[in-house]
Amino acid sequence: MRYMYTYDLMETARNTNEWLGATARAMASYPAFALSMNPVLPLMAAWGEVTERAFSRMVVKPDWGIRSIVGPDGQDHLVDIVPEVEKPFGSLIKFSVRRRAPMARKVLLVAPMSGHYATLLRSTVASLLPDADVYVTDWHNARDIPVSAGKFDVEDYTLYLVDFMRALGPDTHVIAVCQPAPLTLAATAYLAAEDPAAQPRSLTLIGGPIDPDAAATDVTDFGRRITMGQLEQIAIQRVGFKHKGAGRLVYPGLLQLQSFMSMNADRHSKAFSEQIMRVSRGEASDHDAHNRFYDEYLAVMDMTAEFYLSTVERIFKNREIALNAFVVNGKRVDIGAITNVAVMTVEGANDDISAPGQCVAALKMLTGLPEEKKANHLEPGAGHYGIFAGKSWRLNIRPLVLGFIDAHSGAPVPAGKRVKLASV
Repeated sequence: MRYMYTYDLMETARNTNEWLGATARAMASYPAFALSMNPVLPLMAAWGEVTERAFSRMVVKPDWGIRSIVGPDGQDHLVDIVPEVEKPFGSLIKFSVRRRAPMARKVLLVAPMSGHYATLLRSTVASLLPDADVYVTDWHNARDIPVSAGKFDVEDYTLYLVDFMRALGPDTHVIAVCQPAPLTLAATAYLAAEDPAAQPRSLTLIGGPIDPDAAATDVTDFGRRITMGQLEQIAIQRVGFKHKGAGRLVYPGLLQLQSFMSMNADRHSKAFSEQIMRVSRGEASDHDAHNRFYDEYLAVMDMTAEFYLSTVERIFKNREIALNAFVVNGKRVDIGAITNVAVMTVEGANDDISAPGQCVAALKMLTGLPEEKKANHLEPGAGHYGIFAGKSWRLNIRPLVLGFIDAHSGAPVPAGKRVKLASV
């Protein structure tokens, strides 16, 4: 499948469905048809509206939509998105709050590169902004990156995180959500060995596959069953001439979306059927619950082939992070080298993507870190999304994370002095 025609065939199908939706909406809304009492026409217009919106959102990067926050003075403070570090495959952006002095907490939120844009963490960012200066890794869509920019695999991803942490300085508190958790742990260990002064104050790992074999899920089962050759044949395609990244090998976002939707096909089918009926009755709105969710869920991005394949092979199949055998730039990254950075893990009891046990495995690997700098939290009844953006995050996990950050905001104790105190 590593051909441009398969990539363009999916885009052709998407474009055609968007056009059919727009056509049906326009035709069924023709003023002369208002004289008819045929109930099919409102349904046809509603189907067209929902279909056009759904297929058009698949190729559009969502907006962050964070315009302002209310400050402690009761006034609204406008929020600007400012690039801090710009690189071909991803940028470090800051949510700059106007007329606000620098906050005591500086948080780097590491967003997943797993099919959706960093805007998936919109509610997480909004919840942290009143209490911290927030920076986010904003990964770019691989289809828009020229082949001349080179490759981007798990080692490059790790080095990007290293550069972002260096740019922010040692008073940073890092929060990694889901997919980037193992690579963020590796980036921190890399800094511990190569540039200790640039290490962050704390590291919070939320629902990430540090050790995929610690608890089985459909994701880990799939990784065991399929061979790398099979995966390359069924998942990798070449970007078409329509985009700047023409010729680049990618795991297409549209193909990823097909997998996402098929996992809960009945639920998605019901959601769209109900939305069509609401639109036909005039009960829907531009920003209702359905549109808020699917405008984000349907917006997908391509991943470079080398990043996707190396993630499956090195993180899931070979378990290089879990076995402390990960290599970056020819150097083995020793997780045990982390001795000053406080580390907290957060898991959801009902997480079916990164099941409980996968993330907390990081704490056992931190052999050089004192127990008082380790923490873990298992959130009862929480699924994967809930532990970083849902009710569980808002009510329980966010306060715990901020408390952990505050408890470890001081300058780290020198290694020699800390060991001496621990032995007393």
